[in-house]
Amino acid sequence: MLDVENLTLHYGLSQILFDVTLSAKAGEITTLMGNNGVGKTSLLKAIAGRHPASGGSVSVDGKQQGRATAFALAQNGIAYVPQGREVFPMMTVRENLETGFACLPKSEHTIPDEVFDLFPVLRDMEARRGGDLSGGQQQQLAMARALITRPKVLLLDEPTEGIQPNIIQQIGETLKTLRSRRTMAVVLVEQNADFAWGLADKIYVMERGTIKRGVRKADYSKAALLDDLSLQGA
Repeated sequence: MLDVENLTLHYGLSQILFDVTLSAKAGEITTLMGNNGVGKTSLLKAIAGRHPASGGSVSVDGKQQGRATAFALAQNGIAYVPQGREVFPMMTVRENLETGFACLPKSEHTIPDEVFDLFPVLRDMEARRGGDLSGGQQQQLAMARALITRPKVLLLDEPTEGIQPNIIQQIGETLKTLRSRRTMAVVLVEQNADFAWGLADKIYVMERGTIKRGVRKADYSKAALLDDLSLQGA
């Protein structure tokens, strides 16, 4: 389980996040929504240690992470799939996957069969360079690389951006499979309201660096979500 309490973040003198509090349970998909520029990506980067938080706390399974580095947070179970994927273009698919070994003990330096079961296209393209893959295939590679770290928390930033519809559907099915295993908490930042709504167990709506609303999907409606998002652009 992931718990974020009163998290603040600054870029220089500019404050980006204001006392953000949220939680994400194993076996659930928690979606984080809001218009561009409200702080969604910054929040994921703060949780993953890409940008040091100014205040507040991040806990995984009740253990506070303090001011841990991104590497230490990966060792402690937080995996981050960034917007833009950050695939190494000149490395093969297998080599890209093997970069996930960096935070694991040597005894675990193997690619689990389940990775290829979830993303069969990667098995067929193991020897292809990452830069030769389509955008959708690169997204699957980035997700697979994150799963190799055996995460307790999986952070996904805009996984459907620029992706063809059939791959979006495959990514959705993969996330449902991961949820059904009940071994990790998934936090999904997404602009595609239909995709996010279809997967969400819990929804947080961000506005200007704060959480405007955090609610179980069962206590919300898609119309209310779209209304919340449209008001941000008013």
